[in-house]
Amino acid sequence: MFTGLIEGVGRVLALEPVGGDVRLRIEVGSLPFEGVALGESIAVSGVCLTVIEFDATSFAADASTETLALTTLGGLAVGHAVNLERAMRPTDRLGGHLVSGHVDGVGRVLSVHEDARAQRWRFAAPAALLKYIATKGSICVDGVSLTVNAVDGEGFEVALIPHTVSHTAFASTRIGDAVNLEVDLVARYVERLLAAKAASEEERA
Repeated sequence: MFTGLIEGVGRVLALEPVGGDVRLRIEVGSLPFEGVALGESIAVSGVCLTVIEFDATSFAADASTETLALTTLGGLAVGHAVNLERAMRPTDRLGGHLVSGHVDGVGRVLSVHEDARAQRWRFAAPAALLKYIATKGSICVDGVSLTVNAVDGEGFEVALIPHTVSHTAFASTRIGDAVNLEVDLVARYVERLLAAKAASEEERA
């Protein structure tokens, strides 16, 4: 599990085809990397990947064909900036929200507008995900925990404070770029519980 609070920004060093899928090597950049271990999880722009090898400045992880197809990882180029977060520990503060690192879909940056010292970013989202996105609720965009300011039939809007822009890959993200989206886990569990309740009531009717 992750919190959606980005710990560092790295870059894609290599994408190596291996047996039909891809092995990524990621430069850790500003990510605190002490005590890293084989098999630990690191979220790369919101995608939970497993460390299979590492050195002092980078790590490698395999991305399956499904991961490549359902996230932005398959379209990344060498040198692309990525948000990085190591898995949370039981003693960590949960400053963002619970994030699984399992991307639900890919959205796109529609617009960016200055708003005093902040920026208002608007994203398109797949129609199937919009029902899980609520005003003042949480959403994870490229691994960053954000609060939804507005939502409509096309997408949603968030506000990014200067610290968020300067300490994440949003600093190099442009209008039209694809982004990974993970909706709030709570919304999915609520939907499942309501569906189970409805099914139970139909059986008793």
